[in-house]
Amino acid sequence: MFDENQLTFKIIKRLDEQGNLVDEQKLNIKQSELLEMYKWMKKARLLDEKLLKLQRQGRIGTYAPFSGQEAAQVGSAFALNSNDWICPSYRDIAACLVHGMPIEQILYYIKGHVEGGKSPENVNILPIQIIIAAQTLHAVGIGYASKLKGESSVAISYFGDGATSEGDFHEALNFAAVYKTPTIFFCQNNQYAISVPLKQQMASKTIAQKAIAYGIKGIQVDGNDVVAVYEATKQAIERARNGEGPTLIEALTYRYGPHTTSDDPNKYRSNEETEEWLKKDPIIRLKKWIRKQNLWSDEQDREFESNFQDEMNRIIDEVEKQDFPKINEIFNHVYDKMTNHLYEQQMEANSIIQRKDGDHNG
Repeated sequence: MFDENQLTFKIIKRLDEQGNLVDEQKLNIKQSELLEMYKWMKKARLLDEKLLKLQRQGRIGTYAPFSGQEAAQVGSAFALNSNDWICPSYRDIAACLVHGMPIEQILYYIKGHVEGGKSPENVNILPIQIIIAAQTLHAVGIGYASKLKGESSVAISYFGDGATSEGDFHEALNFAAVYKTPTIFFCQNNQYAISVPLKQQMASKTIAQKAIAYGIKGIQVDGNDVVAVYEATKQAIERARNGEGPTLIEALTYRYGPHTTSDDPNKYRSNEETEEWLKKDPIIRLKKWIRKQNLWSDEQDREFESNFQDEMNRIIDEVEKQDFPKINEIFNHVYDKMTNHLYEQQMEANSIIQRKDGDHNG
């Protein structure tokens, strides 16, 4: 007989909206590390706001903002080691920043520059994936390879709630479960798959419960609580390294802005709903905690923001000065070593460029 109680998950939460511990259990993270996470979250929010402005000015193309989801991304990425792998989607810039992706490369990617699509040098991040849920399969493959080679690295795949309706997601969970790959499936449940609310997308009460069908660990966490996210991800990483297999983490959060800059969220959600989630803002929550611990002040916050604004402006100016690559350069980052057929295509592209240059000069 079916028992709904079997599908009940306790939402992991450590800090409330006022920046207070919800229980007396000691935090499993140093104060200095929490301060560092706050700085990453602040940087991510400022970068997101800057990129949104650049898009409105016509200086970059379509952009997917992530403000509101900083704790989910920063807390989880902060739990990783440098030898672990991130398989990101187009909305996971904050996680990529924490793991080592330079801001310059993020800008190149968003501007459609070919250099933006390659894996960063000495940073374990796959190219940003725009095909919904495809990165879940990639994370399984990386995890399986790590297991076969006897390595200790894990792979984490980031995706939204909409991705859980894709076949790739279910295939990835099934393969990872059967072969016990060191893979973490990190779902940022921001309540909407573009314009479709969660209740219209699935009949199950939670995303975390989907883990049960595949025989793996499922966790539901307050995605706006960076401490809870960090601890939940750390637990999943330890299980993966110990050979206990994959974990599905559902982080409950909310995107303040549109799905992308071509979307109008006012057509499918109310301002009242957004205002309620703004009260749970992940950055304000952590800021309240670090201020109570006398780790941070308003003056330090203003100085930090000013310095990072200057850094962003400098980087943006440098990137915008760079020439766009020519068509023959798009073949350079398809494989680690260029195949014969790609080399032939590149030579053909070279001849096209030479003919056009000749026509122009003539």
